Amino acid sequence: MQRIVPFLWFNGRAEEAMNFYVSIFKNSRVTGVSRYGDTGPGPKGTVMVASFQLEGQDFHALNGGPEYTFSPAISLLVNCETQQEVDHLWERLCEGGAPIQCGWLKDKFGVSWQIVPTILGRLMQDPDPQKSQRVMKAMLQMEKLDIARLKQAYEQA
Repeated sequence: MQRIVPFLWFNGRAEEAMNFYVSIFKNSRVTGVSRYGDTGPGPKGTVMVASFQLEGQDFHALNGGPEYTFSPAISLLVNCETQQEVDHLWERLCEGGAPIQCGWLKDKFGVSWQIVPTILGRLMQDPDPQKSQRVMKAMLQMEKLDIARLKQAYEQA
């Protein structure tokens, strides 16, 4: 059991969100669903908490009602090794959602994600400040991150 687990608050769409996320990520699965009973506070039989794993990371999703909503102040960062992986996750998570900037997007449930190629950190941490600044400038002009364009910015003379 993981010691720290993200617990996401949804307004009646926890099970839908869980199933959507599990369909997108490899090595993912539903681990449990608990439903409201006679004592509520939700309608009897509806999902109270949906538990799942994405790439081995545990999550819980609560149908808590409209009191709280998601904000980009908290996001889920996904490290990607290839452009194909970036493209796949970006396209799927943007379905019904919206791209933001610099690899960020908001999905159809309002959850913010960062879809980031792992090479970005290495390029931006280069000891040559000119190289890292060129990468930063290129990244700031993108919504979905493009590995080839980031590398091109890095390698410019």
